[in-house]
Amino acid sequence: MKKILIIGIGAGDPGYVTMQAVDALNETDVFFILDKGPSKTKLIELRKEICRRYIRGNDHRFVDATSPEWARDTEDYFSTVDDLNRDKQTLFERLISEEMADDECGAFLVWGDPTLYDSTIRIVEMIASSGRHQLEYDVIPGISSVQALAAKHKTTLNRIGQSIEITTGRKMAGGFPANADSVVVMLDGGDTYKRFADQDIDIYWGAYVGMPDEILVSGKLKDVAGEIERVRTDARRANGWIMDSYLMRRAT
Repeated sequence: MKKILIIGIGAGDPGYVTMQAVDALNETDVFFILDKGPSKTKLIELRKEICRRYIRGNDHRFVDATSPEWARDTEDYFSTVDDLNRDKQTLFERLISEEMADDECGAFLVWGDPTLYDSTIRIVEMIASSGRHQLEYDVIPGISSVQALAAKHKTTLNRIGQSIEITTGRKMAGGFPANADSVVVMLDGGDTYKRFADQDIDIYWGAYVGMPDEILVSGKLKDVAGEIERVRTDARRANGWIMDSYLMRRAT
């Protein structure tokens, strides 16, 4: 029997790693590190820094693999994601088959929390249920970028008695959710917040939250939308990628 741990390592700051995650790190024999290209080298190094900081002893190893990429310009979003996840499943299955011995424990280190906008759990579950491997798995939650964003801005995600929705930029393009007082937007590649700059809305925006490159902007959306667009563009150009999210709230 092989065992896979899906470990949430938090949103960038090694201090976000929970004690449960530390125990899981120390249980692991082999860590699967997925390379997403030269611009994402910092993310690989942060994963390895977390391991150096928290693992006792040297009875573990790293296996590097190139992560499949997806076509971001496609119009058929769901089909594209299905194709990506099939490619990832093929890769994960090969790693589990070729890089793990029986009775070993392997781990995928997932940014933030593996239950939020991440497919690792679904992919590993499909492998485990396929019957092709003797495999069990566990999920260790992490501090998500949503939690870290609110904490950095010293605010709460919702107001008393009010609802909140977590969504994507693609969904947000259809309008502010009718029944939500507050909304957290992730995976927004199109500066969708600008569509609401004519409304009385407060925004709490953050990029690389918890990392040394962290950027935070907050205020009335109509006043800071231009600043967010500028710093977001500059940060993407400087780093080759950007990882940002934001909370928008109807003003009272």
